[in-house]
Amino acid sequence: MQRNQGKIRREFVLFLYYLIPRLVVSPPLTPAMSSEYEVTPISDAQPLEQSGPQPIIQTFSLRKTYRTGFWLNKTVTSLQQCSVQVMPGETFGLLGPNGAGKTTLLKILLGIAKPSAGRGFLLGKPLGDRSAKEQIGYLPENAYFYDYLTGWEFLRYAAGIFQIPPQVQKRRIPELLDMVGLDRKTAKKKQMRRYSKGMLQRVGMAQALINDPKLVFLDEPMSGLDPMGRYQMREIILSLKEQGKTVFFNSHVLSDVEIICDRVAILAQGQLICEGTLDQLLGTQTQTYQVKGRAGDPQILSELLVDFEMQASQWHGQLQGEPYTFLSKLEQMDGTLTEMKMVRQSLEDFFIQQLRQRGIHKSR
Repeated sequence: MQRNQGKIRREFVLFLYYLIPRLVVSPPLTPAMSSEYEVTPISDAQPLEQSGPQPIIQTFSLRKTYRTGFWLNKTVTSLQQCSVQVMPGETFGLLGPNGAGKTTLLKILLGIAKPSAGRGFLLGKPLGDRSAKEQIGYLPENAYFYDYLTGWEFLRYAAGIFQIPPQVQKRRIPELLDMVGLDRKTAKKKQMRRYSKGMLQRVGMAQALINDPKLVFLDEPMSGLDPMGRYQMREIILSLKEQGKTVFFNSHVLSDVEIICDRVAILAQGQLICEGTLDQLLGTQTQTYQVKGRAGDPQILSELLVDFEMQASQWHGQLQGEPYTFLSKLEQMDGTLTEMKMVRQSLEDFFIQQLRQRGIHKSR
């Protein structure tokens, strides 16, 4: 028995001997892997000079690769060649399906995670710079609060982290509670463990603004809110825009993004596939028509119309371009047009279209 126990102990020690160095010290990189881990030294990194206002967020070819597997010998790339530029005062929306890399990008910008390659700047400082973090507000998607505190106590705690003087806190906290629509008496008397999801989201927004930041990061700020709560959150974000603050947020509620954002970007499978203003992406002088009709040749109609659907003899779809050729062909196939109206493609339709063009039909 003792001999077997000694053998087991020796095998366990050998196991730790070979395992621990792999956990503590990164294994040597092969030539094929080495390019994935080249990061520009912070001391050498400088933002690009340009005339006019300087970007408040600027990244160059960011890539993030994680090691997985028991021996950490496998790699998964969650972000690749991601270059983003956000100007001061803009409201910038980051869109993408689940698993696209949005949270990874957000963590890199906040300095929570380090990129495997590339470089970036916040407020003219390299990513992770402490002085830049003092001017940033952040609302995570699933924030953890000390639920034994009241909302007021939690905001005082957050203010203390930023070393905000008590006399400023007395003025700032009530202002923020009024802004986010949380009753002052409730915030003082009620522990956060008794708050609803919407109330917690409001406290989270207040703490993100406690230091009067120049740049605010919001991760799914509409999550868990009812229609009235969503409306109030939209109004808060629009008020931040009026104050000249820069807002960077991601959301799955595309209708809100379309109302709020100056520019949007779509991230899919770790790559930035498009970026621009809504007018640039959706078009201002649109030539898209929503058409409905009956009869005609289904095969020809499916070639002429986008998102063509036909039930019995009734059909509908979208026509892009001049309608005269379509009307002529419809007449030749004995079809009848019952409705035609000019439409601008919605952000949701554009989003789905961009994903389908790249073979993405479902989120992870």
